[in-house]
Amino acid sequence: MTAWASGWRLAVGTLTILPVRMVRPDPLIAGRAMTLAPVVGGLLGAVAAAILYAVGPGPLGAVLAVAALAWLTRGLHLDGLADLADGLGSGRPAAQSLDIMKKSDIGPFGVMTLVLALLTQVAALTQTDAHRAPLALAAACVTGRLAVTLACREGIAAARPEGLGSMVAGSVRPRMAALAAVSGLALVSALAFAIGVPAWATPVAMTAGLAGAEVLRRHAVRRLGGITGDVLGALVETATTVTLVAYALT
Repeated sequence: MTAWASGWRLAVGTLTILPVRMVRPDPLIAGRAMTLAPVVGGLLGAVAAAILYAVGPGPLGAVLAVAALAWLTRGLHLDGLADLADGLGSGRPAAQSLDIMKKSDIGPFGVMTLVLALLTQVAALTQTDAHRAPLALAAACVTGRLAVTLACREGIAAARPEGLGSMVAGSVRPRMAALAAVSGLALVSALAFAIGVPAWATPVAMTAGLAGAEVLRRHAVRRLGGITGDVLGALVETATTVTLVAYALT
């Protein structure tokens, strides 16, 4: 099996609920998996967008689409967002913050962040024009996983010697990260143009989502010393939320 095929299985098995047979990853396979993360995001976005389109872009359609994404990802990204909020919100040194993030319970910062993120996603989808709402959701899903690709590029360390973060940190070459970013932006923008969405709206919204995730990534690395699986999950939800808000405001 090629590294790309193994990486694809790792990406699907890590980022979705789908049961796939994965091989023990090495740095090359981990890098391929994280490079392919936006493709997985596109598949998730297609499913969620189809639900939104079928039900309609009102509150019910938005809730069902967001719920579908949570189910398809086992809620791992939302869990990461809540854990990171608890860790950073504690204001404690890196080691203690990491210990807080490893606990199975959820604290007040996590609950507050989780509720606000989900409400914002639903509200943004509800406010977005019906014609572009499904595309906005698909674009947000791609952007969320693209944030993971960029966070795993060389030069960004892991905060712990074990866990998902240690497996994928620094595994993506800068050239591959740049190629994934350009390809993702170009493909989604082309799709938007094909269905009549203004050409500038999609790259602006996706860039805003990536910028929001990058701000959080830098803060997390500064506080924790590197990335973890929880940090990556939080980046997915942050980029997704900011992209949806940007679409709603354009």
